Amino acid sequence: MFCNRCGTPLQPDYNLCPKCGSRIIGAAGSGDAARFAGHLRTLGILWIVLSAFWFLPSIGLLTVGHAFRFMAGNIEPFARIVVPPVMFGLSAGFLVLAAAGMCVGWGLMQHEPWARIAAIVLGILSLMHPPFGTLLGAYTLWVLLSNDANAYERAAMR
Repeated sequence: MFCNRCGTPLQPDYNLCPKCGSRIIGAAGSGDAARFAGHLRTLGILWIVLSAFWFLPSIGLLTVGHAFRFMAGNIEPFARIVVPPVMFGLSAGFLVLAAAGMCVGWGLMQHEPWARIAAIVLGILSLMHPPFGTLLGAYTLWVLLSNDANAYERAAMR
């Protein structure tokens, strides 16, 4: 559980924040704040797990692009010159997506101020990757654009 005002981690039985002294809205582990914190943790874990799967195509494309240069013996020189950089570019793109998703997952779990906007952007982008990306994107937008997200916004601004 976190303070609604300053974002300080709290024990479930706290009624006042030890850092800023504000009253805890979701005291005793109940209410919307505690439920929202649970959604944030779940969302962070899902982003990390799904992003780990983006490493697989990245490694595969990098390997194929590198091996193509040696296996393409007598084919057209244009293909030998163009295919490896294209494969490397796609691999780098997947690698960046994987790293961004893992950073967003970690940021959501740590209540980092930048994580909400980054997760919304990645959530919108992941809507185009059915079925798991679409589900994760919809869940991300549902959690982070809800009314309970205002507590997260206030905690991130302090």
